[in-house]
Amino acid sequence: MLGLNGWPSEAKPKPFSQELVKRAEAGDSFAQWSLGRCYYKGIGVTQDYKEAVKWYTKAAEQGYALAQSNLGVCYEEGTGVDKDEKEAVKWYTKSALQGDPKAQSNLGECYEEGTGVDKDEKEAVKWYTKSALQGDPKAQ
Repeated sequence: MLGLNGWPSEAKPKPFSQELVKRAEAGDSFAQWSLGRCYYKGIGVTQDYKEAVKWYTKAAEQGYALAQSNLGVCYEEGTGVDKDEKEAVKWYTKSALQGDPKAQSNLGECYEEGTGVDKDEKEAVKWYTKSALQGDPKAQ
């Protein structure tokens, strides 16, 4: 469950610190995602979308669902990377298969609109339903 500012309510980070950087550099996927989020939002650091994508990618490649979902958004919008809708769908799918409701909703929208994939109403409904059942208001 996400708390304020999109942080998981059970894992809200402390203010930006060198400890977070050390953990991220050591390969901690949560720390990598957190650091990416700091750069994306400009929390404790100067906002830097390319740096955010760098850290989201490290966490996403380790299978961290929230990072995969965030990375999908970056690729879909062209934020910090060249816009690549197929790459966005790839990351949304990885996250959605792990049960992330935002990724499921975003993936449903991709199928509904034909963004990065062929339009497919059945697939759109499938992903919207999975997201809605978890309470995502965008999918309801």
